[in-house]
Amino acid sequence: MSKKVKVGIVQMSCTAVPSENLQKAVARIREAASKGAQIVCLQELFTSLYFCDVEDYNNFKLAEPIPGPSTDALSALAKELNVVIIASLFEKRAEGLYHNTTAVLDADGKYLGKYRKMHIPDDPAYYEKFYFTPGDLGYKVFKTKFATIGVLICWDQWYPEGARITSLMGAEVLFYPTAIGWATSQDEATNSEQYNAWQTIQRSHSVANGVHVVSVNRVGFEQNGAMKFWGGSFISNPFGRILYLAPHEDEVVHVQEIDLKQTDNYRTHWPFMRDRRIDSYQPITKRYIDED
Repeated sequence: MSKKVKVGIVQMSCTAVPSENLQKAVARIREAASKGAQIVCLQELFTSLYFCDVEDYNNFKLAEPIPGPSTDALSALAKELNVVIIASLFEKRAEGLYHNTTAVLDADGKYLGKYRKMHIPDDPAYYEKFYFTPGDLGYKVFKTKFATIGVLICWDQWYPEGARITSLMGAEVLFYPTAIGWATSQDEATNSEQYNAWQTIQRSHSVANGVHVVSVNRVGFEQNGAMKFWGGSFISNPFGRILYLAPHEDEVVHVQEIDLKQTDNYRTHWPFMRDRRIDSYQPITKRYIDED
């Protein structure tokens, strides 16, 4: 038996004008739907340039409530096209309180809820702690028309705990809207090492949990040419095999059919879930285990 679903990814570049980016995303979602997509995932913070390269109070003006204008527009589109849309947005929760959030719209246009990014980075050119309060909704799954999906966001992808918990909650596919790039001052060896680590850690989530992983990144030069977002979006099967790999430079709309029943096959033949020693995992809740 099979349970096939067609997943669409939209890898695109952005401008400084939110309305242009939303219109572009809408056009790309339409393109994905025309190719048969049933679930379409957009990249992280797709309505703007990646603004966290600087600590600038003016950037808080980019935030919006969720539900709000963008989810309203995408909800109508989801209903029209009969597709699920995964949309990463800058959420204004209250005065002075903001999150990096992904909303999920079902194929009938219903707003199913949101996931707030749990792990917030603070690195050169990625000053997200200035803007985002860590998520307080916990890990989430969404029962859409076509599949039960888990959504995590960018920096979350480096943490096996988030992938594991979301999978244990019943996610059949893990989606990672992402915004990650190379400093253009870096050498090619460093670029290659960084990208390979990024892809490898996410493919490992497929292997450890027996689920498909869909990672969607942006492309293009931003930050006055100092940052090249590396694209390289990909889809891996429940044993980490790459089913689709996007280029590093080009915008892409790709639709990939995946079979969710493969999870049962891989989990049966590679029974990592069966052999988990949950009685021994309490130390994972500690920051660090000191010898004394």
